[in-house]
This record gives sequence, structure tokens and C-alpha cells, in this order.
Amino acid sequence: MTNPRASRDRADDGLLTLIGELPELFRNLVIAEVNAAKVWLQKTTKDAGIGAGWMALALFFLFWSIPVFDAFLIAGLSSWWPVWLSALVVLGVTLVLVALFALLGILRFRRLTRRENPVESITTDVKIVKDVADEF
Repeated sequence: MTNPRASRDRADDGLLTLIGELPELFRNLVIAEVNAAKVWLQKTTKDAGIGAGWMALALFFLFWSIPVFDAFLIAGLSSWWPVWLSALVVLGVTLVLVALFALLGILRFRRLTRRENPVESITTDVKIVKDVADEF
């Protein structure tokens, strides 16, 4: 069996011989491209999975650092105010921030519903084409 990648001298081959080899060459090219895409996809998904794991770990530590920061603020404010008032102020500021960020998130999600769905735009385009075709 000959190696399809081995280069050979085709100077003496006729036109019909060269044309006859095109389907095999095309098939080999498609198979090579599909295999290259599979390898790329495997490497990319592996890197994305590992990156997502590192991001999840970072978010885990961020999640637990927020209460530590709140305790730091309470301890700092308790040097001027009583501890209960410091904790109440930190809680109030935190709740205001939560409400603000939730409102910003809701406003951003509302933008999603205002956008035209690509399927809807295709349906509209098909309807327009049918209407134009019906006129003629």
C-alpha cells in the first residue's frame, strides 16, 4: 500500500490520471481537516475546563473573603461606635449594594428580551420574500 502523503514525480502522468486522483486527494484533505479540528477541539475543551476550575476556585476564595472584609469593617468602625451599630451600618451598606447590583442585573436582562431573536428575523425575512413572490 502506498503512502498517500508521499510525494512522487507526477510529471509523466496524464491529465486523466491527475483528474482521476482528485477525489482521493479531496477525501484525504477532508479527513485531515476533520482530524485537525478534533485535536483542536480536544485541546481547547481541556484548557477551558482547567481554566473554569481555576476560576471556580478563585470565586470560592472570593466568596469567603467577603465576610472577612465585613468583619474587618465592623472591627474598624467599632473603635468609634458600639459594635452593634458598626455591624448594623455594615449590614445596611451591604444590603444597599446588593439592591443596586440586583437592579443593574435586572436592567441588563431586560435588554435580552428587547433584542430580536435570529430565528424571528429569519421568519420575517422568509415572510417578506413570500409576499414579494406572491405579487409576481
